[in-house]
Amino acid sequence: MSGIDEVKSAGNVPTDIMVGFIGAGRMAQALASGFIASGLVRAGNIRASDPDPKSLNCIKELGVNVTQDNKEIVTRSSLVVIAVKPQVVEPVLQEVFSAVSSNNLFMSIASGISISTIEQNLPKGTRVLRVMPNTPSLVRAGAAVVSRGSAVEEGDTSLVTSLMNSVGLCEESQEMLLDVVTGVSGSGPAYAFAAIEALSDGGVKMGLPRDLAMKLAAQTMLGAAKMVLESGKHPGQLKDEVCSPGGTTIAAMHKLEKAGFRGALIDAVEAATLRARELGQKK
Repeated sequence: MSGIDEVKSAGNVPTDIMVGFIGAGRMAQALASGFIASGLVRAGNIRASDPDPKSLNCIKELGVNVTQDNKEIVTRSSLVVIAVKPQVVEPVLQEVFSAVSSNNLFMSIASGISISTIEQNLPKGTRVLRVMPNTPSLVRAGAAVVSRGSAVEEGDTSLVTSLMNSVGLCEESQEMLLDVVTGVSGSGPAYAFAAIEALSDGGVKMGLPRDLAMKLAAQTMLGAAKMVLESGKHPGQLKDEVCSPGGTTIAAMHKLEKAGFRGALIDAVEAATLRARELGQKK
């Protein structure tokens, strides 16, 4: 039985779990903040390392412990989150190799870096999971997919899934799909932010105050997303229900179709997916 499995709490997360982030950038900050806000992980039980003092200062504001020593993260954490840029994953893993023990479970959020690559750069039998999260984890509205490595034990996947569910939605899938997940939900918040900004600009153009236009646009996107998730209806059906014959919405949808709105989003997902694959090949 691994160290992680020894003490369980509600949601398959040990009450005293020690979580370490190697890399303290925005995604690490979002996850750490979400874990703390959920109540599943105490701030004092989280450590983060990063060579950038600014990143460390930002994550330190959450109440977590910080260091510039990656090996310290491994030796003092049961769950080690690899949150560095893809191109430095292998050097970092080689750096901490000697500090890894059977008590460590590694969770990588590095885009494009395969589980096999991570396993090859760690001691044989190291338990590895790969997760593709997104930044709305910061407000506990994230979307993530987890894939398991060859040495993962019973309970490891449920632990990570419980943690990720505490900051939003988490599903398990095959690793071969994670680059596509990057294109849809990993990069997706940026598409949504751009849509909110554009809707807001449209409102301002037609006379709304900026603050009101922004709030209406953001709340509308939030509400639409909740309707898809909670109603079980296809988004096309929900769209049709808004489009009254000869009404305002169908006139607006005609403009979106002419502008290639849906095609642009499909192209965006494709571009992000291909870039994720490219980053993985450049490892």
